[in-house]
Amino acid sequence: MSDIIASSAPRADRLRPATDEQLRWFDITETDRSRAEALAATADELAEPIIEDFYRHLLSFEGARRHFRDDDQIARVKQGQLRYFRELVAAALDDEYVANRRRIGLIHERAGVTPTLYVGAYAYYLHSLGHMVMDRMQDDPARAVSLLLSLNKIAHFDMALALETYVDTREAAIEQREREMSELPTPVLQLRDGLLLIPVVGTLDSFRARNLTVRVLERIRDLRARAVVLDITGVAAVDSAVASHLIQTMTAARLMGATAVLTGLSAEVAQALVKIGVTSEALHTAGDLQHGIEIAERLMEG
Repeated sequence: MSDIIASSAPRADRLRPATDEQLRWFDITETDRSRAEALAATADELAEPIIEDFYRHLLSFEGARRHFRDDDQIARVKQGQLRYFRELVAAALDDEYVANRRRIGLIHERAGVTPTLYVGAYAYYLHSLGHMVMDRMQDDPARAVSLLLSLNKIAHFDMALALETYVDTREAAIEQREREMSELPTPVLQLRDGLLLIPVVGTLDSFRARNLTVRVLERIRDLRARAVVLDITGVAAVDSAVASHLIQTMTAARLMGATAVLTGLSAEVAQALVKIGVTSEALHTAGDLQHGIEIAERLMEG
């Protein structure tokens, strides 16, 4: 057992304030760190053969093979994972460690390494290491279990850091796309003399809704429109604030001498309109664009 257990006195400066709360959440103590460090020599010895076994297993799946361009890339990824797992039992759980793990999660996400692939590699490593440690410590299985349980705490904390980065990166990408969609210009189409169609697509936030109002009123003035069909079929969601802007746009259109028809209402949009006190008598609405155009044409004629 002496080839596995290495003495390691707890360091008082290991836990820094920024990570204290996170470590308490996972119930990771200095005792856990000391136990994990006691596995350092064995983990270092076994990391490479475990990773080699894992990649033999991984590359037997066609879907997984598509993540790698060639053998050189596979070799680089193996070396990266070798360092990663060696650091798991030896690195200080401080701000620098957390920042580094988050950077790795960002690199994985950008490289197309899926959470399934990442967690799968982790599970394979911990499972293999656990069996090997138990085999080597048959004379003291209770001690082996305590070491492995502590390592598992740290491993789950480590995985959480990377997975949070995956989520944060995906959410940032979604927010960026929504921001780009909200900045798209909204076309104002003239269907015929006096009739305008405004198809709104993408994210409709308060900023875009205000710009929409200005755009619609300008086109009503320039084209002397008598009816406007505002179609929001392509809008995913509308909250009460945006619904209020839409009603203001339709009211302003009426003041400019044009009748407004709102089409493409979803159940969510209808509920948002009800929340701000709008009734069916207060505005012209239609479930679909074709019906809305027909209503607008009748209003123009009548």
